[in-house]
Amino acid sequence: MNEKVSVSRQIPAAADVIFDLLSNPHRHAETDGSGMVRSLDQGDRIKEVGDTFTVNMTKEDGDYQTENTVFAFAEGRTIGWKNDRNITDDVPVGAKWLWELEPIDAGNTNVTLTYDASEIEDAELRAGAIKSFDESHLEDSLSAVASAVA
Repeated sequence: MNEKVSVSRQIPAAADVIFDLLSNPHRHAETDGSGMVRSLDQGDRIKEVGDTFTVNMTKEDGDYQTENTVFAFAEGRTIGWKNDRNITDDVPVGAKWLWELEPIDAGNTNVTLTYDASEIEDAELRAGAIKSFDESHLEDSLSAVASAVA
């Protein structure tokens, strides 16, 4: 299984509109193809590498919170964050989400979403993450973004 998975899709919206959505953690539930992201607990609009935010999440065994740190930021083009840890269970995570936007024209953007599990240290957690966040899940997230900016 691959620790790093990427999918791309053309979305009929300007890159700045898509970036506005992705840089606002209050709206991240709208971008989540899994239904795990519930709401923002703490944080503001992402403005630079090093920004942090806390998200309320859910999964089959209950609700939890994640602490995230921005590792990539180029206004209107690239944004990425690392899920540093599950705060509720005090477990380090390490998964990374990277969004890359390539404007095609004024109203269309090629969006690439990459999920990288390579920094998840716990082997069991990494294996579960790789299984859960496959190409299909990432494609669902791209569809969710397309719907949110339509």
